[in-house]
Amino acid sequence: MKFIDSHTHLYLQHFDEDRSAVIQRAVGQGVSTMLLPAIDMSTFDAMTAMAVAYPKHCFPMMGLHPTSVNELVENELTFVESELSTGKYIAVGEIGIDLYWNSTFADQQKDAFRRQLRLAKKYQLPVVIHMRDSFSEVYQVVKEEATEDLYGVFHCFTGNEEEGRKIIDLGFYLGIGGVITFKNSGLEKVVANLPMEYLILETDSPYLTPVPFRGKRNESSYIPYIAQKIAEVTNKSLDEIAEITTQNAMQLFKLTSSQ
Repeated sequence: MKFIDSHTHLYLQHFDEDRSAVIQRAVGQGVSTMLLPAIDMSTFDAMTAMAVAYPKHCFPMMGLHPTSVNELVENELTFVESELSTGKYIAVGEIGIDLYWNSTFADQQKDAFRRQLRLAKKYQLPVVIHMRDSFSEVYQVVKEEATEDLYGVFHCFTGNEEEGRKIIDLGFYLGIGGVITFKNSGLEKVVANLPMEYLILETDSPYLTPVPFRGKRNESSYIPYIAQKIAEVTNKSLDEIAEITTQNAMQLFKLTSSQ
């Protein structure tokens, strides 16, 4: 059984003591491909080092996370484009709008998001979108920028069915993570009513750990727990969920079977 963790920050300091073991556990659970979303320049070296250390398993993205947008945004975006021009990245991400923590730089977040969507089109890459307390803002920008060459995933989707269908209608995928295992999230009912061909799996490690490990550090080896919950709510087997979501991720990120 093969899985892809489409969104994991295994390069962060949470894993400095046992990173190799974390990778081994993931591969042991069938999670042999792990996609690494960028955050900002401060974590770039760690992300790059991990991709170099585990070239068969870890594939980096490039982008500026919305919560890292501040008065230095122009420096960050210049760096993002410089890196994207090297052709080393599988996606532009993670990018988006986050109004949960702080809306001080809301306008700059929206501008940075729009500019990075355009970079994705320029370099013909999928986008990995971060959206928190900002569905209408993110959806508006994506819809305004929508063309045939803009595609990607709304990562860590926790919205309602109407929002899910709006995203799918734009041709985007939904990243489903540990929240679906949370007792009162309501996400399982939403996912049960959405088409499987638009769902991919993710952990968002070290965050959003699925039950039964909730409250502990998340890691990529927990992907099967997320897949099992989707299997339960969609009346499919775990094998089917693995096959469908892996194929979806391979198609979205243009991964080959050897990756």
